[in-house]
Amino acid sequence: MGADEPLDPIKAQALLGELRRCGIADEAVLASIARVPRRLFVPNTFADHAWDNVALPIGHGQTISQPYVVAMMTAALEVDKRHSVLEIGTGSGYQTSVLAPLCRRVFTIERHRDLMREAETRFTALRLGNIVTRFGDGTKGWAEAAPFDRIIVTAAAPEVPAALIEQLAPDGILVGPLGQEKRDQALVRIRRSPDGATYCEQLAGVRFVPLVPGLPRKTISPVAKGA
Repeated sequence: MGADEPLDPIKAQALLGELRRCGIADEAVLASIARVPRRLFVPNTFADHAWDNVALPIGHGQTISQPYVVAMMTAALEVDKRHSVLEIGTGSGYQTSVLAPLCRRVFTIERHRDLMREAETRFTALRLGNIVTRFGDGTKGWAEAAPFDRIIVTAAAPEVPAALIEQLAPDGILVGPLGQEKRDQALVRIRRSPDGATYCEQLAGVRFVPLVPGLPRKTISPVAKGA
């Protein structure tokens, strides 16, 4: 797929209509989803389903999330142009690309080097210059770039890693799934008050791949790269 391949406006509008019927009302989020060519993030095997409201496999046991879940999580972040956002789990880069136009900068971490390289190529093709990538262990966050106004976690753990709570700014918001692998999981939003206290609310039932600490075998030390 070429960098300049156009969107499919008919399928994009059909997807937006479905998202609105599912309760997504944030027009900025919907507009960002409409601008991101999901076909760019989907393996050729699933090209015919690129604009369907379903999750699809992308390799390494990972998936590109259902557009409804991407929209719901992005809206729950309550993000604006002033915000610095940390994303745990770059995956295909689709969620990252939806977020990037809505905030000041996205710092995104991926533990699979091949997925990270593919995502970086997509960010370049889409001319998204406010994304900074890192190959590394997402459970540790990104201490040297903290604090973050917003944190989004795209894999499920029994509890939010302490490092991520520590790196969340006062008045910050963290959105991500909690729960065991292959069991019911809950999408939660955690707000951190100015005095450091945290408040958690459950948003919806979801199903995500597990948040795995450490790096896959046969890797090298984490590096940072600006996209």
